Amino acid sequence: MIPFTFYRRFEADILAGRKTITLRSGSDADVAPGDILQVSRLEDGVSFCRLRVLSVTPVAFSALDASHARQENMTLPELKQVIGSIYPGIQHLTCIEFTLC
Repeated sequence: MIPFTFYRRFEADILAGRKTITLRSGSDADVAPGDILQVSRLEDGVSFCRLRVLSVTPVAFSALDASHARQENMTLPELKQVIGSIYPGIQHLTCIEFTLC
């Protein structure tokens, strides 16, 4: 199992199946389809679920669309704002699609 973290604010959406992707920078995206992730909160390290990686694909920040936003349970403007605050100036991301184990 691979340790993986999310901000606390995403926990409820992940557990409810409303958030089914995560967009990460290259250094935060070293996973492959089939990998099992042991997920914990970034802020306090508390584990809250396991996820199975379904796909890993590159995506440009400029190519983010309503489909990505829907899978993140956000509007497109919200998604771009969140990504911009976590990874200022990033142009290339990795989209990791997952499901609860």
